[in-house]
Amino acid sequence: MKTYKTIILIFTVALGLLSCEQERLEPVLTTAEGGGTLSTYLAYTIESTDPSGSNVYGRIVFYKTTLDQTLVQVSLYNTVDDLMHPALILDGAIGTETTTLTTLDTVDGSTGEFASSKFFVITDESYYDAIETMDAHINIYLSPTDDTIVASSDLGLNAEPVESN
Repeated sequence: MKTYKTIILIFTVALGLLSCEQERLEPVLTTAEGGGTLSTYLAYTIESTDPSGSNVYGRIVFYKTTLDQTLVQVSLYNTVDDLMHPALILDGAIGTETTTLTTLDTVDGSTGEFASSKFFVITDESYYDAIETMDAHINIYLSPTDDTIVASSDLGLNAEPVESN
């Protein structure tokens, strides 16, 4: 009789555990408050200028955030592995190497993207809105010690964006 009571007790406990409904939560697919998507952007093509023929090329994209910041993303192809390529936005059109307007992060030659982060953040609230009227260009250099320009692109007044939204 004692075994029957034990079996009935185990059966009752198991039935009680199995009959509890487990709530399955659906994933939350929205962004966190203050997040959002980067839907406002300007993109320019970066062309190769390397006389040694490495054919470095790519694109620079400026994104406007909901926090009135500008995110800059550079994606390059045919960069040199294990080299860091400085990226500068300079005043004037290509060939008028004058004043540096913005020193961007260096581009990692192994990945073709910025070395420390996917985006370079510019906190100046008016930067993005001024891009299209800026008299500027970007230069990508071979290395911090070799100022050979391997790729370049006019920006703002000097070029039409290849894509924008």
